[in-house]
Amino acid sequence: MAKQPKKKALLVGVGLDSDGHKRVTTGDNFALVGGTKETHEQMTEKAIKINEKLKAKGKQLEEVSREEFDDIAHDVGLKRHAPENN
Repeated sequence: MAKQPKKKALLVGVGLDSDGHKRVTTGDNFALVGGTKETHEQMTEKAIKINEKLKAKGKQLEEVSREEFDDIAHDVGLKRHAPENN
């Protein structure tokens, strides 16, 4: 019987504003690119806080439900963006 590959989840952050510098930050389960210095620092801080909350729960990113992730993201100051209806 073939072994099932282990699931892995990754947070990806993209800063859409720019000041001309190219920024890339990676961590255990995240990759962040772009943004001004301020935007990139905010993304990094939130990704680290998410990892801290996951660690406190004794879980990995791939082990939490969408609802649990939404709660964690909300706790660190992220908000779900609802697309505009045109």
